[in-house]
Amino acid sequence: MSGPRELVAIYADESCIGNGRDGENPGGAGALVEYRRDGTAKTVRRDIWLSEPGTTNNRMALRSVIASLTHLGAKGATFDVLFTTDSRYIVDGMTEWTHGWARRGWTRKGGAIENLELWFAAIRATEPHRVRWQWVRGHAGHAQNEYANHLATSAAADQSASGGLIASRFEDWAAEAQLAGARHAAPSGFPDHDTYRPHPPPPTPPR
Repeated sequence: MSGPRELVAIYADESCIGNGRDGENPGGAGALVEYRRDGTAKTVRRDIWLSEPGTTNNRMALRSVIASLTHLGAKGATFDVLFTTDSRYIVDGMTEWTHGWARRGWTRKGGAIENLELWFAAIRATEPHRVRWQWVRGHAGHAQNEYANHLATSAAADQSASGGLIASRFEDWAAEAQLAGARHAAPSGFPDHDTYRPHPPPPTPPR
């Protein structure tokens, strides 16, 4: 493993109103991006979100990966990333399934791979970076995950998009949630680079 890069923590979530029902089901994806500025201990936060008028939870989970990592990699930037999500579809897919799919010529035992082009786009978005994929239980009071869920559900309802990484409202949201009686845990601390270990990268998709 080569030397350390700047470490970034991403907390992502997705939403689809009416997921699985017939018809067009609107959805959203959101991510909270955290990093340290100029070697200080101050955590800087940015938000990103997007929406689709007719989609699924799995599509939006992939789009949370694509959007956040693509914007991080703008202008050739590369980072060590701890990507936290409550989607097993993403964590298992990036750490296990994609390797099996690639060995079988990008098919799965049951046939065609759902959302294959989005999987390819998500894998390509990871390529500049080293990523550790971390699962967290959803709707369990994890502060950053709950906030990412807020971004995703709001985007799904409003059919809105941030247009890129923008200043985060995480602290305002946390204060408002506390006043409303929400019982979220304290925000997770910034990850320790000394113990950070990226997963092996997913296999390169065909061009």
